[in-house]
Amino acid sequence: MADDKNLDNMDLSALRARIDELDRQIVDLLNRRAEVVVAVGKTKQSDGTPIYAPDREQAVLQRLAKLNQGPLPQKTLQAIYRELMSGSFALEKPLRIGFLGPEGSFSHLASMRKFGASVEHFPLPDIRAVFDEVARGHCDLGLVPIENSLGGGVIETMDSFLESDVHICAEVVVEIHHNLLANCPPERIKLVASKPEVFAQCRNWLSTGLTGVELIPVASSSKAAEMASAEQNMGAIGSELAAELYGLKIVFANIEDHANNQTRFFVIGRKPTGRTGADKTSILFTTQHKSGALAEVLNVFAAHDVNLTSIDNRPSKRRNWEYFFFVDAEGHMEDEHLRAAIEEMREHCHELHVLGSFPRASEAI
Repeated sequence: MADDKNLDNMDLSALRARIDELDRQIVDLLNRRAEVVVAVGKTKQSDGTPIYAPDREQAVLQRLAKLNQGPLPQKTLQAIYRELMSGSFALEKPLRIGFLGPEGSFSHLASMRKFGASVEHFPLPDIRAVFDEVARGHCDLGLVPIENSLGGGVIETMDSFLESDVHICAEVVVEIHHNLLANCPPERIKLVASKPEVFAQCRNWLSTGLTGVELIPVASSSKAAEMASAEQNMGAIGSELAAELYGLKIVFANIEDHANNQTRFFVIGRKPTGRTGADKTSILFTTQHKSGALAEVLNVFAAHDVNLTSIDNRPSKRRNWEYFFFVDAEGHMEDEHLRAAIEEMREHCHELHVLGSFPRASEAI
C-alpha cells in the first residue's frame, strides 16, 4: 500500500490507483457501519425509541468536526454524513417527512438538506396540514418555516402551535437564494412568474437586470417553475431544486437583493428531544390580565440568567386584545436554571406551554 506522505512524488496513474484503493476501503467501512445501523434499528423498534434522534445527530456532527483535520472542509464532511444518516434511516425504518409543498419549494429544499435523499419527502398543501399529519402519525416528522430574517415570523406556523399537540425537536436554517430559471436565452424571456413575496425580494435586480418583462404572480415559486417548463419565452424565479425537478436552466443565480436572506425551519415530531448542551427551548404563553404582567415574565428569565434569542406574538383568537407570546430561550427544559424559570413563570402566566427543546442550529445548511 502506498505511503500517503509521498503523494508529491507519485504520478497521475499512481495517485488514481491510491484513490481507488481508498474508495474500496471507504465502501467496506460504510457497509460495516450499515450493519451496525441495522442492529441499532432493531433495538429501537423493540423498545419504541424514535428512529430520528436530533441529540444523537448533533453529537455525531460535533464529534466529526473535532476529528476532521482537513483538507476536507467541515461543511462538505457534514453534507456527506447527513446523506449517510439519511441512508441509515432507510435501513432502520423508512421515514416520511411532511413539508409545505409543492415539490421544489424552499421547504422541500430544507427537508432535503436536513434529511437527505433516502427518506420520503411528502408535500402537503399548507402548514396546518403538516401539523395534522404529524399529530396523526401519518408522517414521522414535519418541517415548517417559522421565521425569515427579512420577513419576520410565519403567522400560519405560530397559529398552528396554538391548536396542535406536537413537539419541536430540531431547527434548520437555510440560506435563501433566488434564481432566474428558464429554457431559453434571457433576451427571449417575455414573462416571469413567481410568488409576489419573491418579486419583492428581487426588486432591485428585476428593475436593472431584466427590464421590459411582465411579472406573473402565482401561488408558489414551484408552480412558477412548472409553468416555465411548459411555456416558451417564460422564466420563473425559484430555487436550484425547482430547476432540477422541472428541467430548467439557471439563467442567472442569486438575484435576491439581500445576500444574507435566511429562513429558519422547525422540525416537529411526536416525542421530545434529549439534551445536547447547546440547546434552545420554545415556550408559548399568555400573561395574566393585569398591568406589567409581561414585564414580570421577562424579569423571571433575567433573574434565572436565561437568555432569550427570539420573541414574537399573535392574537389569541379567544378574546379581543389578548395575545400569545412565543419565545426562544437558550437551554434545555431539563436544565436546572431553565426548569426553575419555567416553574416561576407559571405564577405570572394565564396559560403556558413548552413547545419543545432542540439542538441549536450553529449555521445554515
